[in-house]
Amino acid sequence: MKKFLSIILSVVLLSSILVACSQGTPQSGGAASEGEKESSGPKKYAFVFKNTGNPYGEKMMDGFQAAVEELGGEVILRSPDQPTAEGQIQIIEQLITQKVAAIAIAGNDQDALEPVLKKAMNQGIKVLSVDSAVNANSRHIHVNQANPERIGRVQIEAVNEMIGGEGQIAVLSATSQATNQNLWIEWMKKELEKPEYKNMELVKVAYGDDLRDKSVSETEALLKSYPDLKAIIAPTTVGIAAAGKVLTDKGLKDKVKLTGLGLPSEMASYIESGVSPWMYLWNPIEVGEAAGFTAHALVEGKIKGEIGDTFEAGDLGNQEVVEDGDGTQIMLGDPFKFDAENIAEWKDVY
Repeated sequence: MKKFLSIILSVVLLSSILVACSQGTPQSGGAASEGEKESSGPKKYAFVFKNTGNPYGEKMMDGFQAAVEELGGEVILRSPDQPTAEGQIQIIEQLITQKVAAIAIAGNDQDALEPVLKKAMNQGIKVLSVDSAVNANSRHIHVNQANPERIGRVQIEAVNEMIGGEGQIAVLSATSQATNQNLWIEWMKKELEKPEYKNMELVKVAYGDDLRDKSVSETEALLKSYPDLKAIIAPTTVGIAAAGKVLTDKGLKDKVKLTGLGLPSEMASYIESGVSPWMYLWNPIEVGEAAGFTAHALVEGKIKGEIGDTFEAGDLGNQEVVEDGDGTQIMLGDPFKFDAENIAEWKDVY
């Protein structure tokens, strides 16, 4: 009898184990299916700009989103509240945990982002910088909005014409760590070494940190510190608009000239009034689009970011990867001149 009961208990126990296993199997299978579903979904492409509330950055992100969605990807757009490397590092850490396929970043610092971007690349994430480069160790490729040398030199050429080649000039930049701004300013200084600019003096490079209020304060400080100032070059869309407002409010359009890089929509009134006789820029929407197509080419293995790689970038045409110091880049066209004759055509575009 005991032997019979023992057999019965064994059968019951075995049945319980089989039931438990059969109940666990669908959950395990379901989780795997969910994982397969996730991996087969659209790949995530992230864009990290310098800071929130920047119209130039917003247009660039619009272009990035349009390109990535056209290619079937999912877009994540992130920016810190302030233009700091620390804010961008926090965002990148979050993107790594989200297992994005690519991160495009307009860097707030050339070198400070290296550890976190290397971490991203070590986990298989494609990293590209756009507009403001990070160092070559921190990226696969850089998307350059225009030729840096021409950007710098053309602004000195412009201000030289505006003030007749004589007088004090100042630069109102973004942040002191902005690699694109610093490179342009270096080319400005090289252009100023030419004999034809011997009567022009660069008295100061000020930094408005791409913040409107600080850019206003820095412009006012320049005017106070240098009462004989003849021109301001602001190679930043936030800075040039802030300087335009200050010069307008103070009635200084005939005394201090203004040029630099600005959004047509924000600078139209200052160009039409003569506060800024003309200024330059490229289309930030197209820069964002280029970044989107480049990110997709990297993720899909069409390019590795090596010199000589080529890929199609939609309406932007065929792009070739070229040398950029220790790294590589693609380079869009020369900066475009906006003046009183054409600003009306562009002010409603971007």
